[in-house]
Amino acid sequence: MNKKGFTLVELLVVIAIIGVLSTLAVVSLNNAREKARDAKRISDIKQVQTALELYFIDEQSYPVQGTNAAPIVLGGDNYDCLDEDGFVAACDTGGTMYMGQVPSNPTPAGADYGYHSTNADGTDCTSGTCISYDIDFNLEGQTGALDAGAHTAAPSGISN
Repeated sequence: MNKKGFTLVELLVVIAIIGVLSTLAVVSLNNAREKARDAKRISDIKQVQTALELYFIDEQSYPVQGTNAAPIVLGGDNYDCLDEDGFVAACDTGGTMYMGQVPSNPTPAGADYGYHSTNADGTDCTSGTCISYDIDFNLEGQTGALDAGAHTAAPSGISN
């Protein structure tokens, strides 16, 4: 009697191999997603920096951070646009628009982008002429020369 088919052991080995390959694919995919989010964060920050420099050229000041010392959350808290009035909820239709949609941190990981401006004496710039700024952001993993963790972008560039 000649029966055709697979034994239970053969089926279990094939299922185990498929399970290992699936696990490796999922881990690889999650790593690629993390790197993509970090690349987007760096791109976002560089775009905001470019818009801030254009604003500075026209206004001879960086945008004020608001009426209190807390950094504003870019892309949220009614700071979705950068125009001649600074970071606002919606751009004026007739004014100069430097950034029509201010980016926010990609989810699910990381902290919000926090913008903070300073006066000439290094104090919080809540009015008047702001001569510098910091944008705080976090990376999930190492991206280029930047390590995972908190970083600051300023007119001089991005630092660890």
